[in-house]
Amino acid sequence: MAALDRVKVLVLGDSGVGKSSLVHLLCHNQVLGNPSWTVGCSVEVRIHDYKEGTPEEKTYYIELWDVGGSVDAATSVKRTRAVFYKLLNGIILVHDLTNKKSSQNLYRWSLEALNRDVPPTGVLVTNRDYDREQFADNQIPLLVIGTNLDHIPETKRNEVLTRTAFLAEDFNAEEINLDCTNPRFLAAGSSNAVKLSRFFDKVIEKRYFSRDGSQFCMMPFSSSLPSSLRYEGKSLPSMEMIA
Repeated sequence: MAALDRVKVLVLGDSGVGKSSLVHLLCHNQVLGNPSWTVGCSVEVRIHDYKEGTPEEKTYYIELWDVGGSVDAATSVKRTRAVFYKLLNGIILVHDLTNKKSSQNLYRWSLEALNRDVPPTGVLVTNRDYDREQFADNQIPLLVIGTNLDHIPETKRNEVLTRTAFLAEDFNAEEINLDCTNPRFLAAGSSNAVKLSRFFDKVIEKRYFSRDGSQFCMMPFSSSLPSSLRYEGKSLPSMEMIA
């Protein structure tokens, strides 16, 4: 079988929001029974059919880089973590719908990843002082995913989802809200599955079919990964980085 082209997608968000469970669900279509804390970065691979059902259909590998740690980490840790942000093609921002702080911290995660070459300023960034113009020229596709949807009482669900809709609008991104313990939220043909496929198609288009795709150009898989990560089929073991 010929080698498949691939793209790199970061999965960012606070610890405990369900990033590892989400990545496992996306890559294996199964619930992760006993999730553990991610130390450093864990990489898994999803097979995606670009423009499925059309004459342009082609299969790609989607590398999902689940980055662990805290957005409040020390500057030295953030500088170490920056190695994961190189040569990225897309970002999935994950927050817990029952935890408002995790939603607000997505602004800081996005700044850290997209401004990876700028020394950290230590300035607290939330939706109150977030400036959309900072990312007016951002060409990297973003997707916002909220977890623990089933844990929100029906009486508060509309209020919460209205708030998170503004969050997605700030990032000029589509949003998906789900529960990582229930695969039906990503069932084939569902609106969430359509949004997810559309996001991955956009990432691939930016990487391989747009004029400016070269600025996000991926190195070959073996050289784009740190040497301590080894490819083993569809998923990769965690890389532990102790700061």
